[in-house]
Amino acid sequence: MSHPHPELGAPPKLPKGGLRVTPLGGLGEIGRNMTVFEYNGRLLIVDCGVLFPEEEQPGIDLILPDFTTIRDRLDDIEGIVLTHGHEDHIGGVPFLLRLKSDIPLIGSKLTLALIEAKLQEHRIRPYTLEVTEGHRERIGPFDCEFVAVNHSIPDALAVAIRTPAGMVVHTGDFKMDQLPLDRRLTDLPTFARLGEEGIDLLLSDSTNAEVPGFVPPERDISNVLRQVFGSAQKRIIVASFASHVHRIQQILDAAHEYGRRVAFVGRSMVRNMGIARDLGYLKVPAGLVVDVKTLDDLPDSEVVLVCTGSQGEPMAALSRMANRDHQIRIVPGDTVILASSLIPGNENAVYRVINGLTRWGANVIHKGNAKVHVSGHASAGELLYFYNICKPKNLMPVHGEWRHLRANAELGALTGVPKDHIVIAEDGVVVDLVDGKARIVGKVQAGYVYVDGLSVGDVTETSLKDRRILGDEGIISVFLVVDSTTGKVVGGPHIQARGSGIEDSAFSAVIPKIEEIIGKAASDGVAEPHQLQQLVRRSVGKWVSDTYRRRPMILPVVVEV
Repeated sequence: MSHPHPELGAPPKLPKGGLRVTPLGGLGEIGRNMTVFEYNGRLLIVDCGVLFPEEEQPGIDLILPDFTTIRDRLDDIEGIVLTHGHEDHIGGVPFLLRLKSDIPLIGSKLTLALIEAKLQEHRIRPYTLEVTEGHRERIGPFDCEFVAVNHSIPDALAVAIRTPAGMVVHTGDFKMDQLPLDRRLTDLPTFARLGEEGIDLLLSDSTNAEVPGFVPPERDISNVLRQVFGSAQKRIIVASFASHVHRIQQILDAAHEYGRRVAFVGRSMVRNMGIARDLGYLKVPAGLVVDVKTLDDLPDSEVVLVCTGSQGEPMAALSRMANRDHQIRIVPGDTVILASSLIPGNENAVYRVINGLTRWGANVIHKGNAKVHVSGHASAGELLYFYNICKPKNLMPVHGEWRHLRANAELGALTGVPKDHIVIAEDGVVVDLVDGKARIVGKVQAGYVYVDGLSVGDVTETSLKDRRILGDEGIISVFLVVDSTTGKVVGGPHIQARGSGIEDSAFSAVIPKIEEIIGKAASDGVAEPHQLQQLVRRSVGKWVSDTYRRRPMILPVVVEV
């Protein structure tokens, strides 16, 4: 197996007749999926998603792929193929189209409808090309064939990309549910045909590669939901991804069966379910869905609320309900269903929300205590079956953390893919397919790009470190005035602390130390304010560390008069 190394340099020029694959997100993480394919100077992008922030990224709204490597090559992009409509695959598109708004978007009907609605908010009117399974489309030098795959959202597609360098198949996210709610199966006959033709490189979803066996059918959840709906005495509140159409359909069916009305809560949920209903992907009996404002006129036993927040996102509806910061107030006897998986890294946030809801008397149903979710990603048994059908000559696991990529690589090796033809890459690692062999050839910039309000890319790792220090240790400000001629202190020092747990009066012990160090600096001829600020920072920092074993942010201000 081929592994990346931190010492990798910039990739060489792509050999003539070769195909270059550059993942800019989705490898070593769950989210931010984006892969760039290059042939003969032209580029094709598959997916452009976002990653949601974790606790150590305070204040961040979204994390984008790094577009640096393609920023100067926007005119070379033939199009963006979108495999399906989840945020981790389409959420970054508006930010890329801000750089060049006429890059064509290629995808299925539902996927394009979801991204078009999102782009309206950014005032971008995209050029789109709708495709369906079985469709074959020439996109510059890339001959793309689209294949139906089953996932936790309708209309998901894999794509086979043919070039003179060989055929690459990108699965997107997929599983092999044999009893899907929409009866749309992963098209194994087509994958078998592609395998017979010869798949030179397979990029395969790794999310569930560690999980043995097969993913249970989606319809297994229906019976569990009926039991919950049958026993609930008051309101039922369901938290789900705003794009999980299959899960919402099951909620609607259960609500209709038990005589309840349903209201969608949250802008993205209302928007996406409206789109799915209008396009026929969501079957809604007449009168079942009502406006949330009308719920006060209904008894609690006839109410179902469907909202976002299943991952503990702090600003989502469910989190705000748990924090008593939402118009919908949790009361004893309410039933809350978290109908989604736990994305790695979100565990603490989700359990914090569960505890908050439980505190107010809710009965919380989640994946840990009931079968209210099945994964949208193929487990190990399905992947083995898939590789035996596809028979890829080279394998590159994608979509997953390191442990998932490694497990997926091992599955490929078990089915006969030579180990020296399996590439375990990470974001930014460049892989060339030349003469039928995939090799790592270099690395490009592919770091995190943070979205903070209207700011994109302005927040750096240093900024986040400062935020973490402020949140964990607080801040101490030191203000003093020095004589520009003598360098002696003529005002202050005035010291204030916020969030450090240290009383302002305690700083009387360090003031003589500051005066002493400033006096010594004056005698040594040091008078430049920045140098004096550094001396004050070190002096106060050492005192705080020695006295309290703490490391707050220290902000010295030295003014000359």
